[in-house]
Amino acid sequence: SEQGAPLSPGTTIGILGGGQLGRMLAMAAARLGLRAHIYDPSGDPPAAQVAAHHTEAAYDDTEALARFAAAVDVVTFEFENVPAPTAAALAAQTAVRPNPRALEIAQDRVLEKSFLNDLGIATAPWAEIGERAALDAALSQIAPPAVLKTRRFGYDGKGQARLTGLDDAGWAWETIGKAPAVLEGFVDFRAEISVIAVRGLNGRVVCYDPGLNEHREGILHRTTVPAPLSRKIAQDAVLIAGRIVNALDYVGTIGVELFVTPQGLLVNEIAPRVHNSGHWTIEACLVDQFENHIRAVAGWPLGDGARHSDAVMENLIGEEALAWLNLAAEPAGFHLYGKDTVRAGRKMGHITRLSPRRA
Repeated sequence: SEQGAPLSPGTTIGILGGGQLGRMLAMAAARLGLRAHIYDPSGDPPAAQVAAHHTEAAYDDTEALARFAAAVDVVTFEFENVPAPTAAALAAQTAVRPNPRALEIAQDRVLEKSFLNDLGIATAPWAEIGERAALDAALSQIAPPAVLKTRRFGYDGKGQARLTGLDDAGWAWETIGKAPAVLEGFVDFRAEISVIAVRGLNGRVVCYDPGLNEHREGILHRTTVPAPLSRKIAQDAVLIAGRIVNALDYVGTIGVELFVTPQGLLVNEIAPRVHNSGHWTIEACLVDQFENHIRAVAGWPLGDGARHSDAVMENLIGEEALAWLNLAAEPAGFHLYGKDTVRAGRKMGHITRLSPRRA
């Protein structure tokens, strides 16, 4: 595992991506006396509003990337679709945490599922689809219902098509743009949960309690903590997340999404960054997922991730954020992300309601 001297207060964390996750990372860094430098192609991204610096440049602008790398003490990212050449160019110049390999695996569903299965971690049945004929062949092994997902660059339900029968194959292949893909068998799951795990530069791992996730139209709507799980299932979920971060030699926060099935836990996907389903940690834990990510990438000791309260976090999607005055009157943790235009399906903020810890 890579080692380095802890970054001292006043040093700069470079963050690729300027969305709400980068914004909350920048705020966490500021609390610790560290500066954030946001790299994002857009002019006024949410993260730049609260950061010390913002480089407005494309992810393939090699000169801008070189200047950015020279201006920061470590680079991290708030979204996983960072182009591999971008991560490689930065890694040649400065420390990149988590490492580009973790990014590469999480970006590619074939690499991700192979990595998990090689660790002995169960996933939904799946097949790699390179061309149309492969889809027909795979459907003879993995009977519908099934989901066809692009191999790369899918999130919030994009880049996917659900097949209810064999005659959906042609339509599904067109829907995902005939891109390299994976076919996943449909999983009969009782619940979807996620574990937010953090691994420090020294290999120490902190896991937050698993949360129960509910989606609407492919977008996370609500996370409830604690998830209604047996102690054994909750422990198994945390152990799986721990095995993943250790196998990746990971530094920082990761989101691991799992399905709870009658046969046990399956991993749905891994997100190599702070995660929407971990926003509850800001109010319900002494040290939240954002601060622990900053602590990890800066080489600091990780903070205590124990939960002192139960929590229900709800995303404010699109026009839901227009009720900000009423939401602000609630006894709750209320967050708006500084996005100027309200669009349907756009994450505008979130609200976290706490109650005393019961179990």
